[in-house]
Amino acid sequence: MLTIKDIAKKAEVSVATVSKVMNGYDDIGEITKAKVLKIIKENNYRPNANAQSLRTNKSFLVGLFFKDHQDSGVKHPFFRGIISGLEERLLENNYDMILFSANWEDQFSYLEKCQFRNVDGAILMGVPKDDPKLPELLNAKIPSVFIDLDISDDKASYIISDNEKGAREAVRHLAELGHKKIAVIEGEEITIPTQKRLAGYKAEMKAQNLEIKDEWIIQGRFSVDGGVKAMEKILKLEDRPTAIFCMGDEIAVGAMQTIKEAGLNVPDDFSIVGFDDIEISQYLNPALTTIRQQKDEMGIEAANMVLEMINNPEKKVEAEIIDTEFVLRNSTKKL
Repeated sequence: MLTIKDIAKKAEVSVATVSKVMNGYDDIGEITKAKVLKIIKENNYRPNANAQSLRTNKSFLVGLFFKDHQDSGVKHPFFRGIISGLEERLLENNYDMILFSANWEDQFSYLEKCQFRNVDGAILMGVPKDDPKLPELLNAKIPSVFIDLDISDDKASYIISDNEKGAREAVRHLAELGHKKIAVIEGEEITIPTQKRLAGYKAEMKAQNLEIKDEWIIQGRFSVDGGVKAMEKILKLEDRPTAIFCMGDEIAVGAMQTIKEAGLNVPDDFSIVGFDDIEISQYLNPALTTIRQQKDEMGIEAANMVLEMINNPEKKVEAEIIDTEFVLRNSTKKL
């Protein structure tokens, strides 16, 4: 059976170097790291988990707490992309990921679950900022990374898309097409993305000298059904908008469906812009103009952040804001 000493010999490096590569330390050169990883892969080497845990005092487990507000779980296309990136980077560093239930009524706290499974760190998505169970986790100083939630201290950091910039790009595009009556369908108001995207919508409307009407700001949900119900309200308005910024692609799907069922057309009667660029967006008819979030990159960077906290406990890991990208398709047109 191949041992870590055999790997070191083949790579012509020390056992300590091989160990650092396998444990994700960042003080190893890229060439050396690539050589060691190549030999590990070629020889299908798998370290003994129990022995490795005893030697390093690590479990090589990261806990993922996930709860979206639609109870769709990992089926949600946006979060599924993030989870894919998380898994990819953690596996590259010999870490496994445990998906924890994050039911609001759960009798066990985040900290209790982390301690029970002895995870080295935690990643949290869809957790409300005012969750009373969060301070306990933060006070325990377990390395924690939040996605789409701006919580940070010496053992916690976060990663989030540039939601405000993306929203401004959506509104700017519609204004440049000649639209002056631009509505917005929100997601859940308690979420940071909704708050940031609404701020971006308002800021760009003002920058374009366009009127912001309260009746054009429609409360919705990040779901197809949320888009359906919000669009039904818009269709009843006496002063209808000609363009709609949907804060999520699933919202846009519901809005477009409702427009079609009303005998109207996108983009002739309404120009629509979404947000996320989930896979189905390119296959809609018409294909959806949207703001792309770098889902895989967010997952990869979140994993990098939690691994950095685990491997370098004295280092403060700064928050990251990931850029968005405007994607032009066929759901918008000149007025």
